Amino acid sequence: MTIAAAPRSNRDICLATLRDTDRDRYLACLLSPEEKRPALAALYAFNAELARVRDLVHEPLPGEVRMQYWRDLLEGQSHGSSEANPLASELLAAIEQYSLPRQTLVDMIDARIFDLYDDPMESRSSLEGYAGETASALIQLASLVLSADEAKRSADAAGHAGVAQAIAGLLLLMPLHRHRGQLYLPLEILSATGLDRDGFLAGEDKPRISAAIEAFAGLGREHLAKARAAGAIPRAVFPAFLPVTLAEPVLKAAQRRGAGIFDRSLALPQWRRQLRMAMASITKKI
Repeated sequence: MTIAAAPRSNRDICLATLRDTDRDRYLACLLSPEEKRPALAALYAFNAELARVRDLVHEPLPGEVRMQYWRDLLEGQSHGSSEANPLASELLAAIEQYSLPRQTLVDMIDARIFDLYDDPMESRSSLEGYAGETASALIQLASLVLSADEAKRSADAAGHAGVAQAIAGLLLLMPLHRHRGQLYLPLEILSATGLDRDGFLAGEDKPRISAAIEAFAGLGREHLAKARAAGAIPRAVFPAFLPVTLAEPVLKAAQRRGAGIFDRSLALPQWRRQLRMAMASITKKI
């Protein structure tokens, strides 16, 4: 006699989706209080869904349609029942349970529209704004889930930590972005090293490309230092900062290698990332 497997709940599906799309935040979720995991998994899986839209489409318009689905959902204009989409259902439940600001999530969607096109990042402030509405906002939303009261005390640290984390992530993806013709490294930094967009993407002027990458990674380290200087992160919200602990090794390696990041991945082995996050969950330091 064959016993049918019990149907998976939306929460199980959401967590499994996160495991497949963002292994580091999946681990951060598991290192968080059990009762907070469903909401954190929904937020992190939503972020991963937005981040991978460019990978799923060949033209910007279909990507914008996917983004519009989430915008409509958050603005109460969704078509059909959200129950048909486990992630949508869990995200709405998290928003309701923890009174999360919908506009912050809409702003996150709007910022991700940049990913669909090949327009260059113009300036340092443009990059910081993009990171603020994506990575920093995600840390702050997760902090609100963990402790709304303590989240206010860590807002400054979340802002700077998110920029550092975003830059580290962009450095990891830089070979892919360069292949696509995307440029997140600000033109402002390129110009200071004597390069322009085409020169960087061509990849021939190794010394100047190395200088630009070193400066970009240095900007990430500058924000990481400011996040640390913002004061101790409250223990209750520290799990929201766990993925940030993976940024520093990437930033340091990028500064050492320069143009060499196109030849060898900056990513730490999975076991080292897991160990680093596990240790940070004990020490409560990013």
